[in-house]
Amino acid sequence: MNGTAEDGAQQEAPPVRGWAAAAAGHGHAAAFYDDPSSLLAATVPFLEAGLDAGDLVCMAVLPQLADLLAGALGERLGTVQNDARLSLLGARGPDAFAATRKALERARAAGNGRIRVLGEPGLGQSGIATREVVRFEAATNAVLAGAPASVLCVYDRSCIDDEVAAQVSAAHPQLTVGDTTYDNPAFREPASFIRSLPVPQEPVEQGAPVLAVDGATVLAELRGRLRAALAEAVSSPELQDDLLLAVSEVAANAFRHGRPPVSARLWGDGRRLVCTISDSGRGYDDPLAGYRPAHGDDLAHGGMGLWLARKLWDSVDLLPGGPGLTVRLSTAIG
Repeated sequence: MNGTAEDGAQQEAPPVRGWAAAAAGHGHAAAFYDDPSSLLAATVPFLEAGLDAGDLVCMAVLPQLADLLAGALGERLGTVQNDARLSLLGARGPDAFAATRKALERARAAGNGRIRVLGEPGLGQSGIATREVVRFEAATNAVLAGAPASVLCVYDRSCIDDEVAAQVSAAHPQLTVGDTTYDNPAFREPASFIRSLPVPQEPVEQGAPVLAVDGATVLAELRGRLRAALAEAVSSPELQDDLLLAVSEVAANAFRHGRPPVSARLWGDGRRLVCTISDSGRGYDDPLAGYRPAHGDDLAHGGMGLWLARKLWDSVDLLPGGPGLTVRLSTAIG
C-alpha cells in the first residue's frame, strides 16, 4: 500500500502509441455506434476474423447484441464463447482480468494461443458506474500489455455524453470504424490518465461516520473495531466477512508499509458503505495497484491487499495528500 510517491504525480503524460502488438492484429480498440447496422459493421468482421484465424473467440455483451449477432453469424456464433466474467458485466476488475488470463491459457492449450474478445460495458444500460468502466478500460492496457489478445469494446453513442465518450476514447489505443481499426491519437498513458480522473464525492460521507478511529497503533485492535462496526452496518454475515477481509488487508498494509498511527472511518446508510484507512507514511501513488496481485498469481508471496479490496468492494481509490496515504473503499450494500 505504501512506498515513495512518484515525483510530479499530477503531471499529465503525453499521448502514446497503442500496444506494440497492434500491428500484428493484437490490441484494444473502441467502437462507437449509433444504430444496429453500425454496430454489426464493427463487430461481425472482428469476430469473423478471429474465427478464421483460429483464435479463441469470446464475448461479454448485453443480450440485445447477442441476439443481433445470432442473426448475423448464424451457426458460427456457436463457436464463440459467451462469458460475462471477461468484463465488468459479470465480475469486478481483478476477476475479469483473471478470467481473461484463463482464456489465454485455454487458447495456448487448444489453439494458436491468441484470444479475441468482444466486450460491451453497457454504459447507460447496465448500471455499471462510468468511472469504474473507464478505469477498467485504461487498466486493461497495462494488465494485458504484450498479451496475444485482440479486444474490441463497443459503446452506444446515444447513451453517453461527449465528456464520457472522450474518456472512453482516451482509454483505448485504437479506434474501430466498420472493419477498419487505426491508432487513436487521443489515447492516454494508463496511470496518468486514471490519476487525472476526478474522484467523486460519496454522499454518505456528508453524514457522521458510524466509526471513527484516530491514532491506532495496534492492528488487532483496529480490526476488532472495524469488525464490530461492519456487523452493525451490514446485515448479511457473508458480505460482512468479505468486506472485513478487504479492509483488514488494507489496514495491515497501512501498518506494514506505511507508518502508524493509522486512522479509519466508516460511513453507512443501509444502501451504501464507505470506509477510509489512512496511514502516516510517505505516501504512494499507483492508480493501477490492485488490478492484479502485486507479486503475480502465486498468492503465497503476498501483495493481496489492494487486489482483495478491488475484488470485494465496488470501488477503490488511493488518495495521496498530506502525510501518508488514504485508501477509500465504497460499495453498495442494499
